[in-house]
Amino acid sequence: MRATRVIACAALSVAGLLATTGTTFAAPAPAPAPLQLGVQPGSADVAPAPAEASQLVAAPAGTPSGTTTGPCKYTATPDDPSPRPVSLPPDPTPTPSKGVVRVLLATNQGPVLLTLDRAKAPCTVQSFLHLAKSKFYNFTTCHRLTLYPTLKVLQCGDPTGSGERGPGYSYKDELPTDLPRWPNDPPTSLARLYARGTLAMANAGPNTNGSQFFLTFGDSRLRPDYTVFGTIDRLGLKVLDRVAAAGIVPTAEDPAPVDGTPVRTTNILVAQRLGF
Repeated sequence: MRATRVIACAALSVAGLLATTGTTFAAPAPAPAPLQLGVQPGSADVAPAPAEASQLVAAPAGTPSGTTTGPCKYTATPDDPSPRPVSLPPDPTPTPSKGVVRVLLATNQGPVLLTLDRAKAPCTVQSFLHLAKSKFYNFTTCHRLTLYPTLKVLQCGDPTGSGERGPGYSYKDELPTDLPRWPNDPPTSLARLYARGTLAMANAGPNTNGSQFFLTFGDSRLRPDYTVFGTIDRLGLKVLDRVAAAGIVPTAEDPAPVDGTPVRTTNILVAQRLGF
């Protein structure tokens, strides 16, 4: 099984960033911890046994194979097959790279309207639209909420709701180059501002984009290692604010978690492109 597609924040832990800037908080939350292979937030920090892993990655019919021949080079990941039948995305030459496309996430918590920007990330937009058209995101659960002082996102896009799976293919990064530094950071800081309302891809390292994405409902401090491909509308942000306000499900190990399963379960009922 491939590494979990999560926002890997270990390299920019809150503690490390505060040490470089001198910024302090009255009661800082613990630093974001990396999620290990096959481990959900709040669970034991161990990888599944090989037998368990093989059961998890049983490939359904219609699993993609090979690599597309266009500029995006969508590549099948046979060691991490899709839990739902889906093909590799169309990969035309050239990839459409102008204009915006709107996608409605109809959730049980309310509508979230996304504006996808082809110019920022043409291959990512192409993939996201393909997955939406293929109903890959329909009836899925957003599995991870983070409430750190410098990381406020809801992560979605895994049909299993575990945070471990993707569409059975990966593709290249389209990393942002125009994000501002985090306020008051020195010029040498690698951290960037992923502002409230940013839509970006989660990943498991360089060039491992798949289906998981994150919705930023509060300004977040990250390395520019995550492809930005759109924005979230004002009403959608109100939906995310309600989800965030309800908090995160406590565990025996952590009665007041800042990273884990949302109390207010958020299901994507339909992901639908609007217009043509």
